[in-house]
Amino acid sequence: MRSTKGWRGLPAVTSPGLAEIAAAFGHRLHAAGLGVTPERSARFAESIALVAPATVADLYWVARTTLVTSREQIPVFDVVFDEVFQGIFNLTNFGQPPDLTSPPAPSVDSPSEQGESGESELRRESDGTPEITNATPGESASEETDSEQTSMLAAVSAVERINERPFSELTAAELELIRELITQLPLVPPMRNGRRARIHHHGNKWDVRATLRAAHRTGGDPIKRVMRKREPKPRRIVFLADVSGSMEAYSRVYLHLMRSAVVSINAEAFVFATRLSRLTRALSGPFASVAYQEAASVAQDWSGGTTIGPAIKEFLDRYGRRGMARGAVVVIISDGWETGDPAELSVAMSQLSRLAHHVIWVNPRKAAVGYQPLVGGMAAALPYCDTFLSGHNMNSLHEVMNAISLASAN
Repeated sequence: MRSTKGWRGLPAVTSPGLAEIAAAFGHRLHAAGLGVTPERSARFAESIALVAPATVADLYWVARTTLVTSREQIPVFDVVFDEVFQGIFNLTNFGQPPDLTSPPAPSVDSPSEQGESGESELRRESDGTPEITNATPGESASEETDSEQTSMLAAVSAVERINERPFSELTAAELELIRELITQLPLVPPMRNGRRARIHHHGNKWDVRATLRAAHRTGGDPIKRVMRKREPKPRRIVFLADVSGSMEAYSRVYLHLMRSAVVSINAEAFVFATRLSRLTRALSGPFASVAYQEAASVAQDWSGGTTIGPAIKEFLDRYGRRGMARGAVVVIISDGWETGDPAELSVAMSQLSRLAHHVIWVNPRKAAVGYQPLVGGMAAALPYCDTFLSGHNMNSLHEVMNAISLASAN
């Protein structure tokens, strides 16, 4: 039988107040980009009733255990937790004041911000002035709804602003949010017809031998016709990302994208500046921080010069012609600043276009007003590209994902 014990100082779990708080917190997390469902919010409320947390740290770990599913979500979760629960836990009758000797809940605020918030909170506790929150007694339902809607709209507006801003203009905190948003991108590879046909109820090819074998059960009369069909399979996705000095503002974002693709759809990931480095194995680890450290140790030429032609030629010689590029969707991420001979890049791109099924070139410089790829490496490579995109912000990154998934299956 499920326990209905209430949180220390709270009513039972069936009370509407606890349910509303858990639901509001889930809405905040969902608006911030975490995939929190109503079922997880309900599980969070039940966990509060069972554990009965007495400190902010206890409540933090209950919420984190029930609502967070990956390490990448923790920074965003910490910010939303502080906004929702720090004031509620301390300034209402939901429990005792937090024990400062116990491990505090993690926070991503700067030291100055922590100091200001701590002083203001101590002043409110000393003078007994209650803070206006969603749980403040006596507040009307309309005021609570308006406050919650305003907070959700503010979070959505912040995400929309980040979606429109170039990656090169984002702060460190915004780049962390971009990292979380990238994990939610729909990575759907295009499909191709498999080489082998299999028995299928809606097949388009008659399997004579299987039909005759089945006729033995009906006295040699082929009553049932067996059909076969070539089943579709996902195409291989290969990323070749430029990590030279001119692409430094975008390299970190596309490293997140490549790791997400490697983990979710078994894509291949390469980076190049002055030489080519394969990062597929390094990025396939379960922990993002460890994966990025291994990637940095594999690729020793970060923020160096750019030799695009030799890098693509090396990819073709070592991996492409052996099967990795055959029938694949190849995504090249580079601004096209070639320090070598553009003719060498033209030859390499010509060979790649004959091997690959679809070549997508992502160039952040394309977003500049009046940009035209008329000179240098970009002019040499563009005739062999099937799709040319900018990929300079989150909105254009969605266009890149659509281009990958909509690559022709013919």
